[in-house]
Amino acid sequence: MTDSRLIFITLLVKLGVAAAVSSALARSRSFQNLLFTSRRRTAQLLGLLAFVCIPLGLGVWMRFTVPNFLAADISFETTVLLGILLGPLAALLGGAFLALPALLHHEYLALPFNLAVGLTAGLFGKFVDEDEVWSFSPFVDLSIYRWIRRNLRRPRFDPQILLMLLIIGMEVGREWIARAYPRWLFSLHPPSWGARLAIWFVAPVVVGIPLKVWNAIRTERSLEEQKRLVLEARLDALQRQINPHFLFNTLNSIASLVRFRPEQARELIVKLANILRALLRDHDSYILLREELSFTEDYLGIEVVRFGADKLKVVKEIDTRTLDYPVPSMLLQPLVENSIKHGLEPRIGGGTITLRSRLEGDRMIIEVEDDGVGIAPGRSHSSGVLRGSGIGMKNVRERLEVLYGGGALFDITSRPGRGTKVTVIVPVAGEGFETQIVTPAARSTTRS
Repeated sequence: MTDSRLIFITLLVKLGVAAAVSSALARSRSFQNLLFTSRRRTAQLLGLLAFVCIPLGLGVWMRFTVPNFLAADISFETTVLLGILLGPLAALLGGAFLALPALLHHEYLALPFNLAVGLTAGLFGKFVDEDEVWSFSPFVDLSIYRWIRRNLRRPRFDPQILLMLLIIGMEVGREWIARAYPRWLFSLHPPSWGARLAIWFVAPVVVGIPLKVWNAIRTERSLEEQKRLVLEARLDALQRQINPHFLFNTLNSIASLVRFRPEQARELIVKLANILRALLRDHDSYILLREELSFTEDYLGIEVVRFGADKLKVVKEIDTRTLDYPVPSMLLQPLVENSIKHGLEPRIGGGTITLRSRLEGDRMIIEVEDDGVGIAPGRSHSSGVLRGSGIGMKNVRERLEVLYGGGALFDITSRPGRGTKVTVIVPVAGEGFETQIVTPAARSTTRS
C-alpha cells in the first residue's frame, strides 16, 4: 500500500513530466513534420515512435533505478496517445517497446497489458473523427460541462466523453490486475478512495496535456498553410492580369499591317502569341532575368512597330552576371508599358526607354527609365497611386510585397518634362535568401 501523500506528489510530478516531454518534443521541427504528415512511410513512423518512446522508455527504467520516482513511468498514457493519434500498429509497437524495461524487471503482464491498451486506443482512433481526438481537453470538468450542455439541447454520441471513460476504465482495469498479480504489473495502490479517484482523474489529464500542446502547434501550422494558400491565390491573380488595351491596340496594329506589310504583320502575330502564351500558362513565381528580358523584348518589338522605329528607341545596359538570377515573373513588362503609355506617348517625338540591371552585394538592382514627360507636379507617386490608372504598377508593387515581404524595394523618381525612373531592388540567391522570400510554390502536406 502506497502512502497517500506520496501518491498525490507522484500524480503532480506525472503531470509535470507529461507537460515537459510534450513541450520539448513540440520544439523539434523534425518531430512536428513527422507528427503532422498525413501519409507516413515506414521509416517516418519508426522515427516518430523513436521520438516519443525512447525518452519515455527511459522513464520506465528510472522507476526501477530511482527510489520512489514512480512518476517517470507514463507508459500507459503514452500507449493510449499513440493509439488515438497514430493507429493500432504504432500503438502496438510503441507499447511493446515501453514494456521492455518492465519485462526485464519481471513485470511479465506489462507487455500483454500495453498491447491490449494500444489495440483498444488504436481502434478508437480509427473510428472517431480526427478533430474530436485533437480537441480532447485535459480539463475534464470542461469536457463534462460541454457534454451536459450539448445533450440537454440535443442528445448525441460524444467521442470525447467516451475517450475519457475509456481511459479511466483501462486505468481501473490496470489497478485491478495489479492487485491480483502484485509483482507482475505496475500500478499505484491507493490507501483511500480519495487517492483512487485522483489516480483515475489524472490518467485522462496526462493523455490530454500532449494533445493540447501539440494541437496548438497543429493549429498554428494550419493557419500558416492557409495564409500561404491565400498569398498564392493572390499572387496567381496578380500574375494573370492582362491589360486589354494593349491587346486591342496590338490587334489593330496587326490589322493595319496585314494588307501592306504582311511579313511584318506575321512577325507581330508571332510576338503576340509568345506574350499570350507566357501570360496564360501556369508559370512559376520566379524566372531567370534572361527569360524575363526575352519576354519583354517581344513586347517591345510590338510597341516599336506601333510607334515606329524612329519614335521608340530601346537601350539596354544589362550586367551579364544578373542574367541567371531569379526575378519575379512579369516584372519588367508592366514597368515598360507604364513608361510607354504615360511617358512617351504624350510626346510628339517619342523617346527612349533604358533597361538596366546590376549587382550590389547581395542585392540586384533593376531600373526602367524613360525620357518622357514625367509625372506632372502635384501628382503623388510615393503613395503607390501612380501615373494613369496605375494597375500594372500597383500589380508589381503588390507582387513584390507578397514574394519578398520587406526584403524588396520599389522606388519611383520623376522629373517633370525630363522623364521617370522606376527602380526595383530585390535580394539575390545567397545567404539569407530563403528567409527573405515567401515562396508560395513550396507546398507542404500536413495532417489537419
